[in-house]
Amino acid sequence: QVQLVESGGGSVQSGGSLRLSCQATRDTRSNNCMAWFRQAPGKGRERVATIDRNLITRYADFVKGRFTISRDTAANTMTLQMNSLKPEDTAMYYCAADGRWPCPLGNYMFWGQGTQVTVSS
Repeated sequence: QVQLVESGGGSVQSGGSLRLSCQATRDTRSNNCMAWFRQAPGKGRERVATIDRNLITRYADFVKGRFTISRDTAANTMTLQMNSLKPEDTAMYYCAADGRWPCPLGNYMFWGQGTQVTVSS
């Protein structure tokens, strides 16, 4: 069982930046896939970015060039650097992990509780 705890959410103005962190309670080397998802009120969950065991990253088109995902295996952490934030980025952001390979598209095994990101215009 892996427990994931997100931090770093908050409120910023449009164009601002935030850095989200995800702390895993178990060795992340056993998690082949890690990802950030988000869900805005009244909308479905969206995959924002993923990073796999080979540090290969993938991004949703709506964040390409603005967000950067990274992981520190030794520290059991994953981060999401978010720049040039827009009001439409407002959502609850969730950290997710999964030991399966290849990485699943959305049904990750382990989830954090989420951290709120609010971007005002």
